[in-house]
Amino acid sequence: MTLRFRKLVRTSVAATAILANAAIAPANAFCGFYVAQADAKLFNQSSKVVLSRDGEQTAITMASDFEGDVKEFAVVVPVPTFIERKQIGVVEPKTIEHLDKYTAPRLVEYHDEDPCRPRIAFSRSGIPYPAAVGVVQERASRSYGVTIEASYDVAEYDVLILSAQESDGLTRWLTDNQYRIPQGAEAVLGSYIKQGMRFFVAKVNVDRMKNLGTGNLRPLQVRYQSPKFMVPLRLGTVNAKGPQDLIIYALTKNGRVEAANYRTVKIPSDIDVPLYLKNEFGPFYKALFERAVARENMQAVFVEYAWDMGWCDPCAADPMSNKELVELGARWIGSDDDAPFSARRNVAPGSNAYVTRLHVRYDAKSFPEDIVFTETKDRSNFQGRYIQHHPWRGEATCAAAKTYKEELPARFAKQATDVAQLTGWLQSDIVAKMEKSGETAIK
Repeated sequence: MTLRFRKLVRTSVAATAILANAAIAPANAFCGFYVAQADAKLFNQSSKVVLSRDGEQTAITMASDFEGDVKEFAVVVPVPTFIERKQIGVVEPKTIEHLDKYTAPRLVEYHDEDPCRPRIAFSRSGIPYPAAVGVVQERASRSYGVTIEASYDVAEYDVLILSAQESDGLTRWLTDNQYRIPQGAEAVLGSYIKQGMRFFVAKVNVDRMKNLGTGNLRPLQVRYQSPKFMVPLRLGTVNAKGPQDLIIYALTKNGRVEAANYRTVKIPSDIDVPLYLKNEFGPFYKALFERAVARENMQAVFVEYAWDMGWCDPCAADPMSNKELVELGARWIGSDDDAPFSARRNVAPGSNAYVTRLHVRYDAKSFPEDIVFTETKDRSNFQGRYIQHHPWRGEATCAAAKTYKEELPARFAKQATDVAQLTGWLQSDIVAKMEKSGETAIK
C-alpha cells in the first residue's frame, strides 16, 4: 500500500504502502461464549489499514509494523489529490489493536443441553434454532521534475506532499534524498504519475519524537475527498520477499465493502471443531486461511467479519466506542459515547457504522492491480466463527438421551473430517488428538 525504504528492506503494506429468554427479550443470534481469537499477529509480513468512507470522503489509517532505528523509517503513499495539513493526523496504536481484536475470527464455546430437557433458543429475527447449534528535506529542483507542494510537521513525523512529471525524476529525487529505492519501483511510480496522483512522504523527526515522549511510531492517518476508493497495493510488492498479508478494516455508513476488481469471498465459517483446538486455535486458523488462499489461487479478497457496529455476538472484544470510531475516520457518527454496555445484550455504540474486515494475501503476480472497493447496502452479518460443542455429560436416562449418545460418534467423525478438509491436516492426527483429549469418550 505504501513504500518503505531502509537499510534492511522489509516490506509491509501498511508501512510500505470484530441465552436470553425469548419471552423476556429477543435472544441474540448466537449467544456463544467466546474463547479465542485469530488476530493480525498470527500472520508474518502483515499490515493493517483502516478505511473510513463517507460518500467520496476517505480516511486511510496505516499501522506500521516497523522494527529498527526510527531514523531509517520512511513511507511513500500515492494519494489521489493534494493533502492539506488539517487532513493529516496520528492515531493511537491501541485503537487499531482494539478494532483488530473486535473483528478477529473467533472460537466460541457451547454446551449441549440435557437431551431429556431440551430448550429452544431464538435468533434476533425470532426464528428458532437448536440451542446447541450454534494499519531529506531538500527543496526539489526543477531538474528532477519533482515539486514539493507542501511540508508539514505532524506529531513525530515530517511530511511532504510531492508531485512529479516523470518516474525517473521522482526516483532520482528520492535516491538523492537518502531514500533507498528498490529495483522495479520506477515503473510502479510511473503508473501513479500517469494517473495524476501525488505522493505523501513521511519520515520520523527523532528530536520531536523524543520531546513528545511517545516511545513508538503511531499510525498515520490521511483524509481526502476523491471518487477513488482504493488501496494502492503495488508499491508494497516492489521489494517484497514473497507474499504479504494485508488486513483492511472498512468503516462505512451503508453496508459491506467488497473488492470491485477481484473476487470477494467469505472465509469458511460456522464450522463445528474439536474441543482440543481451544489450545491450538491460532495454528488452526492460519492453516485454514492458507488453504483458502490456495483454493482461490491467491487471487481473492476474503471477508473475515462484516457486522453492524451497534452490536456483536459473540463479542471477541469490548465494543468500539464512538470516540474510537471517530478517531479512525468515521466522523459522521459523532462522539457522544460510552453508554453502558451489557456483554449479555451485546448492544454497543456506533450504531450508524458498519465494519467489514477484509484479508488479502498478495504478491505482484497475483494482484497486478490495486484493489478498488465498492460500498454495498448489504448490512447482513457475517463472522469467521468456529464452534466447540461440549457434549452433555450429566445423567440422562430418557429415550432421547439414548439417541443423543448414539449420534455423538458421527458428530465427532464429521468434526475431524471438516477440520482436515479446511486445513489440510491429516485426519488421523486430528482423531488421535481428539481421543487423547478424552473428548470422544462416551459413557
